[in-house]
Amino acid sequence: MRGAGISVPRLDRMPGMFFSTAPKDLKGTDHSLLEDKTQKRRPKTFGMDVKAYLRSMIPHLESGLKPSKSKDILSADDVMQWSQSLEKLLANPAGQDVFGSFLKSEFSEENIEFWLACEDYKKTESENLHCKAERIFKAFVHSDAAKQINIDFRTRESTAKKIKAPTPTCFDEAQKIVYTLMEKDSYPRFLKSNIYLNLLNDLQANSLK
Repeated sequence: MRGAGISVPRLDRMPGMFFSTAPKDLKGTDHSLLEDKTQKRRPKTFGMDVKAYLRSMIPHLESGLKPSKSKDILSADDVMQWSQSLEKLLANPAGQDVFGSFLKSEFSEENIEFWLACEDYKKTESENLHCKAERIFKAFVHSDAAKQINIDFRTRESTAKKIKAPTPTCFDEAQKIVYTLMEKDSYPRFLKSNIYLNLLNDLQANSLK
């Protein structure tokens, strides 16, 4: 006498569960073994060139990626520190690359480009200040700038006057406004974005192997 058939729910149709293996291959497979094999199939990020990672995350940005200044190997600890503050994120060359690509995906990359240009400007020799100040102003501050930053009229006019007799601090006021804008607006979204969370998750998973 045959026993009543028992209906077994198909794993590939259970909500919240995703498998790269076809359903027919799951028969008789132990969950722990399946999990282990799935982990092994995860793309390795530890030791990956940051530029290559960004290309894989956001393919359409490839043409806009600049040569990376960041080190080739990141640790999960490095990336976790980025969540402590925008200051820590921007202090890390890899953090600048990843955050810059996130801003590019939101069409607001002018903010970090201006901020980085200001940081570089502060290190400029005095005889080169005027030339570099003019370039930064035309690129980011001028009302007709191709990558115009979002600052108020008073700050724009004040900066225009300062660059006529440039000093290393003539962009400080505008840079502070842009930094605050990134800190309060873009940075919180970045910490919740796939580009950040996937990078962190991959690094944590690979560090346990």
